Amino acid sequence: MLFILVTVLLDMLSFGIIIPVLPKLVEDFFSGDTAQAAVLYGLMGTAWAFMQFVCSPIQGALSDRFGRRPIVLLSNFGLGLDYIVMALAPNVAWLVAGRVISGMASSSFSTAGAYIADVTPPEQRAAAFGKIGMAFGLGFIFGPALGGWLGAIDPRLPFWGAAALSLLNACYGFFVLPESLPSDKRMPFAWARANPIGLLALLRSHHELFGLATVAFFGYLAHAVLPSVSVLYMGYRYGWGPAAVGLMMAGVGVAAMIVQGGLIGPITNRFGERRTVLMGLVCGSVGFFVYGIAPEGWIFCLGIPVMAFWGLVGPANQSLMTRRVNSAEQGQLQGAIASINGVTGLIGPTLFTQAFASFIRSDSVPSPSFEFPGAPFILASLMLFAAAAIAWRATKADGSKTG
Repeated sequence: MLFILVTVLLDMLSFGIIIPVLPKLVEDFFSGDTAQAAVLYGLMGTAWAFMQFVCSPIQGALSDRFGRRPIVLLSNFGLGLDYIVMALAPNVAWLVAGRVISGMASSSFSTAGAYIADVTPPEQRAAAFGKIGMAFGLGFIFGPALGGWLGAIDPRLPFWGAAALSLLNACYGFFVLPESLPSDKRMPFAWARANPIGLLALLRSHHELFGLATVAFFGYLAHAVLPSVSVLYMGYRYGWGPAAVGLMMAGVGVAAMIVQGGLIGPITNRFGERRTVLMGLVCGSVGFFVYGIAPEGWIFCLGIPVMAFWGLVGPANQSLMTRRVNSAEQGQLQGAIASINGVTGLIGPTLFTQAFASFIRSDSVPSPSFEFPGAPFILASLMLFAAAAIAWRATKADGSKTG
């Protein structure tokens, strides 16, 4: 657990560093036109997600065949190269190429999930996945804050910092990270299981597994609003710069760390995984609603502690899913989950950035008759409400065993 938590923490630090500056870098290429930048940034997110959709099942199947360790190492090395490409980008085309490389290389998160399933008993997996969430939170505490500070000096400097962290992570994994999947539990590689369509058979192998996968779909789709429009939204509506955005995201990271690192274990033990999922989805829906209607920045910040309890959903839902496949299929399951994330990434960035662009004023597009920049967050709120209804129905028969 300690080894993989350090790996995820370093990954999230490198990822978080570029969050406050990447949208602004795109915006600079369009001479400050927020609407045009939002559209292109959404297309970049779609390109990243498409590569995740195609490559994640392959990476999951490869980790079932060759082990988790080599996949983690290749991922971190590829991400280090990606951030170097983006640091040197002279134009938008280079940034797009960098996002494509990132989509191909970003497998550590899904492989980390398979790693946790390898080394943790089923009844302890929700808490273990929560610790992964805590590592995410720590990354979001220090990553965006550091990225905002570095971006205020030079908008390219955070990318060099991210590259250094990713390559450091690769070195750490090479010398320290042990393998979690014994040779006798590995499964032969087959293309039938290493593609998104083939993974549908795995997800449909159990009624509740497919329902939980649908909940994950809506959760990932709603989450896409945060990286897609948050930075642009805060700058447009509240006038926040990189430093303010970085500090706000650090606050989000603190709240997520408290919930996922310290509260999910006791909450899951007290209420069960099913009720934990339902409670988290309701909190996420309310949190997004607050984000969308907040006329002032301080009101937006009031939604952060409510939204933090949405962090209960991922670990508990993932734990429920891992119970329904055997040890040799954990990599495939994590690849399937990553592919679900990839599908939502194909849809979400364009959906939310177009919604944002359609409800703000711009010199390059006709002004809307009704200006409402919070529209993307209201849409995300409705998605989580629908996910709660699906989760309630899909796990109803299993309520006695999982709360």
